Amino acid sequence: MKVWSFVVVFVFLAQTGYALDLSQMQQMALNNRKVIQRYMVNLDKSEKDIVKAKGGYLPSVDVSYTGNSLNRQTLAGEAKQNSVFYGAVTLNLFSGFRDKYNIESADMMKRVESERLHGIRQDIQLNVALRYLDVYQFQANLQVAEDAYTTLKKLYADGENRLAVGLIDTNELLKIKVDLDNADITFKRASADLEKSILLLGSEVDATITLKELQFAEFRNPPVFGDPGQSEARMLTDRSEIKALKGLAEAGKAQVEVAKSEYYPRVNLVGSYNRYDNNYLNGSGDVGSQGEDLRAQVVMSMNLFNGRITESNVGKAKLEARGLQYDLQEMENTMKTTLKNLYIDYKVSLDNISVAEENIDHAKENLRITQLKYNEGMQRESELLDAVTNLSRARYNYVTVVRSAFLDHFQITRMVEGFAGE
Repeated sequence: MKVWSFVVVFVFLAQTGYALDLSQMQQMALNNRKVIQRYMVNLDKSEKDIVKAKGGYLPSVDVSYTGNSLNRQTLAGEAKQNSVFYGAVTLNLFSGFRDKYNIESADMMKRVESERLHGIRQDIQLNVALRYLDVYQFQANLQVAEDAYTTLKKLYADGENRLAVGLIDTNELLKIKVDLDNADITFKRASADLEKSILLLGSEVDATITLKELQFAEFRNPPVFGDPGQSEARMLTDRSEIKALKGLAEAGKAQVEVAKSEYYPRVNLVGSYNRYDNNYLNGSGDVGSQGEDLRAQVVMSMNLFNGRITESNVGKAKLEARGLQYDLQEMENTMKTTLKNLYIDYKVSLDNISVAEENIDHAKENLRITQLKYNEGMQRESELLDAVTNLSRARYNYVTVVRSAFLDHFQITRMVEGFAGE
């Protein structure tokens, strides 16, 4: 492909100072954006859930101290003033596999949060790329507007000279002036759009960005058209949203087993120590060792009926797991369609680049010939203005198709989790 024409001339103006490329700005955004920290907090919370789930395999230790004051001594021999110290160690031996599947579910949720973190990193890098592309487009549009304004300004100055010697009338000069004023308005609007786009890029990166720092080296050559089949396979394998939803589906299956654990008996091993004393301050009375009770127990319990709550919980968990599978299928189908449409647009945009380049060449040649004829008095001002407008339109079209190509390229990169920064 021929050297990209006027649009990238301004690229080289920033070479003398410090330059930022796309990957550097993406990394800056990953380091600076607080939303990344928020997702990292979610990941840390999921690790705490794993610790909590594993707690079911560890013993529970409880102590209590009770002071009693009665109006009289009971027939059972309980003193009017007494206290009870109690301590117990309880170890779960079996709970219907609840702990096993709670840990499995917590592990899956940690994977889900990890994929969500990866996904937001990819989203931020895509947003930086799109903001960078906007700056590139508005800078190119500004160059087009400036060239058009400069050309029309020269034509207007020449028209004034022609009017002075009677070669044209006032009406013809006014036509040039109208186009000149319109070009001035377009130039100022393009300048404002460029300034705003730089601010938006800085906001996305969470740092101050100046135009002098931007190199635009990524846009010197058109992107390469990839293989749609390979991209789809990679997307289905690597896309973080798909992997996160798969993790949720697996966690949903584990939660079904957790709900089913209510159908099983529970077996606990309990070791307890109980000390009764006829004084508020335990150990200060005269009961002695007779008030002590040390025992080991194996406690088995099983719910026989709880108003069909367990049945309802199991059914609800199964429905949730089934719903997540449907969500996964819908997501995969939607993403495959989106990717195919992106490649269709991508191919059209790449093909249009060469067409737009040729259109610029033709418009330049048309303007050159029209200018020569105008100088010889063989063309009217309106025809010359049309030639100037056609060249500007061709240049704007070129900027548009280049932007479209890179827009599709960046979106396809996001679809396949292709941004490298982490």
